[in-house]
Amino acid sequence: MYESGDLRKGLKMEIDGEPYAIVQFNFVKPGKGQALYKCKLKNMVTGVQFDKTFRSGEKFNEANLEEREMEYLYSDGEQYCFMNTETYEQDFMNEEQVSEAKAFLKDNTVCNVLFFDNRAIGITLPNFVELEVTKAEPWAKGDTASGSTKPVTIETNHVLQVPPFIEEGQLIRIDTRTGEYVERVKS
Repeated sequence: MYESGDLRKGLKMEIDGEPYAIVQFNFVKPGKGQALYKCKLKNMVTGVQFDKTFRSGEKFNEANLEEREMEYLYSDGEQYCFMNTETYEQDFMNEEQVSEAKAFLKDNTVCNVLFFDNRAIGITLPNFVELEVTKAEPWAKGDTASGSTKPVTIETNHVLQVPPFIEEGQLIRIDTRTGEYVERVKS
């Protein structure tokens, strides 16, 4: 059980049976009266954000969240199938729940899936993934300018900017937090 004094950015709590995360937090102490806690909350299931003000002394339930290591198996276009690496049980998530992670999600990728009341609601990829370049324009020697990049398509059909020397068939390491190229992987 949380009290209003425990509120801070990043805290996850349950309101009306739904999990919320505090995105912004501001403490206000007026000259008279009770202290106020102004928060911007984000629904962890739907992604909807709204402002809410709490008074000192209010109590909140802790969100029943659990993170499990799971392996991504496949996608049928609408649903993404993940398998628990310990029990081999399968859970499905929709495209909205997987969100930006689908750009770097390849078969057999082990990731962490966030559950609320035994319902999958989000995914956290490893910080770095190695993916193959499937489409890249050829590089002509001499086409060098400081900071120059070119677009390439990786095996998940995501397009990103890389240095001009990257060619089709090469493996590259990508930072999933920023979505940026990190380095070429030597095979």
